Amino acid sequence: MTFVPSQRGTSAPASPIRRLTPYADRAKQRGLEVLHLNIGQPDVATPRTVIAAYHSFEDKVLAYGASEGSLAYRQALAGYYNDLGAARGGPAISPADIVVTTGGSEALLFAIAATCDPGDELLVAEPYYPNYQGFAYLLSVQIKPVTTYGAEGFALSAEQVEAALGPRTKAIVLSSPGNPTGAVLSSAQLRAIGDVCLRRGVYFICDEVYRDFVYDEAIREGGSTSPSVLTQPGLAECAIMVDSVSKRYSACGARVGCLVTRNAAIRAAIVKFAQARLSPPVVDMLAAQAALATPASELAAVTAEYKRRRDALVAGLSTIAGVSARTPQGAFYLVVQLPVDDAERFCIFLLEQFDLDGATVMLAPADGFYATPGLGKQEVRAAYVLEVAKLQRSCEILRAALQAYPGTLK
Repeated sequence: MTFVPSQRGTSAPASPIRRLTPYADRAKQRGLEVLHLNIGQPDVATPRTVIAAYHSFEDKVLAYGASEGSLAYRQALAGYYNDLGAARGGPAISPADIVVTTGGSEALLFAIAATCDPGDELLVAEPYYPNYQGFAYLLSVQIKPVTTYGAEGFALSAEQVEAALGPRTKAIVLSSPGNPTGAVLSSAQLRAIGDVCLRRGVYFICDEVYRDFVYDEAIREGGSTSPSVLTQPGLAECAIMVDSVSKRYSACGARVGCLVTRNAAIRAAIVKFAQARLSPPVVDMLAAQAALATPASELAAVTAEYKRRRDALVAGLSTIAGVSARTPQGAFYLVVQLPVDDAERFCIFLLEQFDLDGATVMLAPADGFYATPGLGKQEVRAAYVLEVAKLQRSCEILRAALQAYPGTLK
């Protein structure tokens, strides 16, 4: 008897962010230094208040927590979102509007599951965060893409959204600031897309995990963060906001996220999913609550550091023949156009056949950030999460690798 995985398992899309990890592991085994620009793992220090919360845990029993998250943490989160101006978009956020999740990933999974049935469509703006595709696939939901372009700033209009809606479209999921594009939706754009959702009966899931990383003061809300779907008036029934501590507090391993919605029926459905997985991680939730006390000045300093890294990477890439990249407005990613025959082959070449003075670079092939076949074949996503000197070194490695790669287009 041969045991084989399900068709669902064998056909599941692999992550373009991690699928080349075996090549990177082998490169390290050969003694190479691999500069990881493929994944959004910050190297900035996690706030000491977060680490201290782990050390201070002294309960004799590490027991289950509440399925929707501890009341104390949800109260603290409600205060945080209201301080950001959420009450401008409707009633003040209360703990009853919040469900704490195991990372922002689970929040996305729950949001899609609560709004879409098998066979329904989920609208995305491509290039998009690949886990949107992964979660939709797991739930038998169809991804429907709206293509955006670097030459246009990866802009997405309400008119594009409305034109793409079909009879099976139940929700749209957008990230702002965007992953992988770094594009930021203004309040007016959020409002216009929200109005389309209201008129057409479509849920608006907004992934805001990079909220603090905005580099253009003109588009910041309240002087510090990107505009939020929660602050847009009249969207209470259709808006679902997804958040996470991973990026804001450099705490990717804590695995704590949340979703916020004023729609009581949607929240009730999500709580049922949360009950099925029992509870979010209890000690990590305490650390996440401690993170909310991080001084605004500390967060601002981290954002300023990412701006320096962005500028260094964009400047370095601009000096490489045939390479182009739009300067992102937020988050810490950019889509890079390469003069190569196939970006994935080039990424494998970097890890398998090339090094410069004992170092190479790992990038994420961008075809996995698109649903439309053929797009992204000459693009990669790069994460500027390393210190400036390493980003500059990465650019020198890329320059030399493109000269050595046999599939570089002349």
